[in-house]
Amino acid sequence: MSRPIQINNHPFRFLLYLEWILLALSVLILVLPYSSPRSASRFPELAILNLTIFGLMGLRLPTSNNIVKIIYTACGISLIFITSLFGGRPDRPFPFLYMILVIRSCLMFQLPGRLSVTFVSFSLFLITLIYRIPHSSRRNPLLSAAPERVIFFTLSLALLSGLSLVFVLMLMNTVLSERQSREDLAIANEKLRQYALRIENQATLEERNRIAREIHDSLGHSLTALNLQLETALKLYQANPDKAFSFLARAKELGSKALQDVRHSVSTMRSHPLQGKSLAEAIDILAEDFQKTNNIILYCSIDIEYTLAAEFNTAIYRIIQESLTNISKHAKATEVNIEAAIHRGSLYITIQDNGRGFDIEQNTTGFGLQSMRDRTLSLGGNFTINSAFGCGCQITVEIPLARLI
Repeated sequence: MSRPIQINNHPFRFLLYLEWILLALSVLILVLPYSSPRSASRFPELAILNLTIFGLMGLRLPTSNNIVKIIYTACGISLIFITSLFGGRPDRPFPFLYMILVIRSCLMFQLPGRLSVTFVSFSLFLITLIYRIPHSSRRNPLLSAAPERVIFFTLSLALLSGLSLVFVLMLMNTVLSERQSREDLAIANEKLRQYALRIENQATLEERNRIAREIHDSLGHSLTALNLQLETALKLYQANPDKAFSFLARAKELGSKALQDVRHSVSTMRSHPLQGKSLAEAIDILAEDFQKTNNIILYCSIDIEYTLAAEFNTAIYRIIQESLTNISKHAKATEVNIEAAIHRGSLYITIQDNGRGFDIEQNTTGFGLQSMRDRTLSLGGNFTINSAFGCGCQITVEIPLARLI
């Protein structure tokens, strides 16, 4: 429930000051001497008491319960109406009071309620005016002798009062709309700030994942091959020292490459694995290194006649590299077949091995497979794994050609 409008939380403090000024003018007009004693207030004390109560009501405006707001407004109208009947000539203080009533209604009600209060205020002012003018005419011989002047005076005063109330209503609507726009803008700015923070956090997370993929795909591949070379060298150290030495030399090369990958990742995080080579050439070199390192026969068929963007070449290379890394780690395969070709407007990449396979329901959440899946999805493609125990593994990547050129 919204809080009542009081002095400490009044949205427009100057309006409260304006009310006090108008009420002071109304009291001043009531106590001013009249030209005719017959036009003077019959109960000035009652009128001043009503104005005091009406002014104190402005210190607390209800805003939550519609029934309370209606009762509050009805009490204000009653006080004004009683004051207008016993406060002397109606052309003196009472348009000011109805203006205050319209101002308060704008703070309490929505537009339909504001219009209703404005209409009721103008209607009551007309009733009071019509009621008091004939009495004034009978008391003043000049007005009785010139009824057209009375009609003109009545219409002019009614028109002026009506325009004043409409002006106050329109002014308050404009002020409230402008305030609401500022509040909506502040809320929108806060939401935008929070959204920017979420985007920043998401971008940071994605950048961390990208860095993790780069380190895993480049350094992880080299270190896996290095570990295999060292294990083989240890096994052959006594039986065949010369062969073991060749594996150690290969391990040293892999260690140097791993160190170079680390330097590239730490310095720029933009290590480009192709290094100016075409995708087919880079995959051929990767396949040759894989065969030397793992003693696994690899058949490679790359048939890509289009020139792809560099970032897409890198992503495709990393997908194939990670597949070979997983095969060397887990598959225990003897043969691997890699095919990359364009068919029906899409690039198809197939990596198949004859290894021991795995249960795809349980073993498809590793970082390597997730990295390949993320790279494929980032290119707008589809990533599929088919495997079973004892049946090897087949990875299929399908990427629309329109996303690559």
